[in-house]
Amino acid sequence: MSAVPQTSIDDPPIGAAEAADLFSGLATEPCLLVAVSGGPDSVALLALLAEWTREPGRPELHAATIDHGLRAASSAEAQAVAALCGRLSIPHRILTWQGLKPKTALQEQARAARYALLAEEAERLGGAVVVTAHTLDDQAETLLMRMARGSGPAGLAAMRKRVRRGAMTIARPLLGVPKVRLIATAEARGIAFATDPSNGDPRFERVRWRALMPALAEEGLDAQRLAVLARRIARLDEAATRRAQTVLSDLLLQDDSTAVVRLRFAALLGEPEEIVLRVVALALAEIDSERGSGQRLERLEACVQALQEAAQTGRRMVRTLAGSVMTLSPRGILSLAREGPRRRGIHPAAS
Repeated sequence: MSAVPQTSIDDPPIGAAEAADLFSGLATEPCLLVAVSGGPDSVALLALLAEWTREPGRPELHAATIDHGLRAASSAEAQAVAALCGRLSIPHRILTWQGLKPKTALQEQARAARYALLAEEAERLGGAVVVTAHTLDDQAETLLMRMARGSGPAGLAAMRKRVRRGAMTIARPLLGVPKVRLIATAEARGIAFATDPSNGDPRFERVRWRALMPALAEEGLDAQRLAVLARRIARLDEAATRRAQTVLSDLLLQDDSTAVVRLRFAALLGEPEEIVLRVVALALAEIDSERGSGQRLERLEACVQALQEAAQTGRRMVRTLAGSVMTLSPRGILSLAREGPRRRGIHPAAS
């Protein structure tokens, strides 16, 4: 299982004109922070950005490497990136993941630590946009992983080219570029890159999906086809989100309490089920944006189905979901409030 695909004449390196097109959405940013692991994807991105930002009026460019401290070679690899940035005249910092490392869910925890360190560095630079080297292959693998987990449309849209993560903005300008072309770009420029052995370790979910990609491609389900699917789902997701936001705004009732959200739920019954689900999810987020946006889709679907059945028969119902208490009146008014601390025994909102 090779972590570095072999290039061919059908996989040309990215040139200056193509790079300028890929980076056009970053042109008005004052400062960019490129995340460079030392692998072929990120060193190719670094080289392309370094060349692109030399033009007048382009953003200021900084680079950062996360040393997770999980392998003996990680420190030397980070130093190699620092040396490369020195040759390219790009300011660079090594950010170290401190403390004890978890024994379970290692990749997930490392990813969370990586983004936290990048967010701190971006803030230090005055709100720099973080640029990552996620590729077409990464997009396809992400879609497959989320399909296997039962994700809804928002999850199946996979990674977006630009996204907010807390106070940090992340840009992925190479999301439509195959990995082999980035390898070709690094090789064409004579840039050495590291190969992380964990990228071939079948203990990790993404690696197992990567190993299945050649067989899927033989059946026509290659990375390009999967990425197109993710793009189409993202388009549908955006349309449904906008409709849900409009509907929620129309159905919200004014309330003196800022801790309660009330809406005319019965009026939702004429909307498609997907819009009903999204309106309730948005209302939950109004109560608690962090917890409201993170509920499992299956729980949301079951809760909304019960609320719809109660509204159709004019029954009162109380449900809890995502840290909120949802109370449906016989007149079809749905009130949402944060759930209080639970006591031993049956929760008072159980129904």
